[in-house]
Amino acid sequence: MTDQSRLSRRRLLGGLTGLAAVAAVPLVASPASAAPGDRRPPRIYSCRQWGARAPQDELTKIFERPNKIIVHHTAFPNVDDHSLEYAFQNSRDIQDLHMDGNGWSDSGQHFTNSQGGFLTEGRTGSLKALRSGRYMIQGAHCVGQNTQAIGIENDGSYHLGAPVPQAQWDSLVAFCVYTCSRYGIPATEIYGHMDFNATLCPGGLHERLPELRSAVQSRLDR
Repeated sequence: MTDQSRLSRRRLLGGLTGLAAVAAVPLVASPASAAPGDRRPPRIYSCRQWGARAPQDELTKIFERPNKIIVHHTAFPNVDDHSLEYAFQNSRDIQDLHMDGNGWSDSGQHFTNSQGGFLTEGRTGSLKALRSGRYMIQGAHCVGQNTQAIGIENDGSYHLGAPVPQAQWDSLVAFCVYTCSRYGIPATEIYGHMDFNATLCPGGLHERLPELRSAVQSRLDR
């Protein structure tokens, strides 16, 4: 991807939503799975693995469990490249935009879900907090909800009718199942960004929230 194309992607994201050395990861990787009966935690790549920059300021830990998940979309262009490498670059592009464009301390969202179904940690420390199930990192993804909601960005533009790739949908389900189970969040407490702020985010994903809640509850019941 050229520098000009990266800049265009950042401008496209705008208000809707650095290159450190990337740690070595296997080139052959599988996206997060939501196969029936599969109760394993989904693979989530850490900030270190995708080459995140260090936060500009110390991030705030909230020593309470979050009570909801908020689904977002990035409004970046929909792409045919569904590789792990692209997912990592996408995470770096989002962080650059949020830190350099928005002036935030780090990526605003806690996690990111690529169109290829690869999950990455967004805001530094969010993965460790999720695995503990006891606390969260304060986010910057939804006004009024950043101290109580886990935010996940789904790469792509879904406000213009584009379909959500199946791999991305499956990984979103798997992520929500894991996050609900670790934090004790009911499946009914999965929302879209537009439920709280005046935005088109997460586009068509908002219409599928009842389906998402049902799929997550079904997995939690097993």
